[in-house]
Amino acid sequence: MNTKSAVPSVKRPNIVAVGTIVWLGSEVMFFAGLFAIYFTLRAMNPELWAEQTAKHNFTFALINTLILVASSFTAQAGVFAAENGRPRRSGGKWGTVEWFYLTFFMGAVFVSGQIYEYATFVSEGITLGSDPYGSAFYMTTGFHGIHVALGLVAFLLVIGRLYAVKNFTHKEETTAIVVSYYWHFVDIVWIILFIIIYVLK
Repeated sequence: MNTKSAVPSVKRPNIVAVGTIVWLGSEVMFFAGLFAIYFTLRAMNPELWAEQTAKHNFTFALINTLILVASSFTAQAGVFAAENGRPRRSGGKWGTVEWFYLTFFMGAVFVSGQIYEYATFVSEGITLGSDPYGSAFYMTTGFHGIHVALGLVAFLLVIGRLYAVKNFTHKEETTAIVVSYYWHFVDIVWIILFIIIYVLK
């Protein structure tokens, strides 16, 4: 009796997702350079670091950090909704759009919190050019803040795209996934920054 041998199908990795991961790898190197600058300046100015880090509002920074970390969970919930083919609310369950709106709001709250902290520091005389601590603090947190802002723009673009398309396809699902990759990345970078700046004084 002749039997047909089944030919296994080859599942190729998604090019967009792989490209995003490779690009995020280069971003890791960028932030590693910023961390190296921070640690070098701190090692050269231990007394200054002790004086300036004492001015941080740890509780405020912790709450702001928890908001950003929580936004990673809402972003992932949006991805799960996309993977289940639910771009918008249906059957009483939130879709990708609703979860991404919530993520955007939480990210915007985080950025507002950073701006408030900057304003407080400036009022205390800590600026980008005031001393090595000011330079290190604003460079590391500032570049991260720019990345968060770009992530917020990306969420708005995805939401706009989901409203614009008539049929939700794998292409839209992939877009939601890669944006979540980026958002998880900026969250992880901030957790490391928070530990370095606010905990390891």
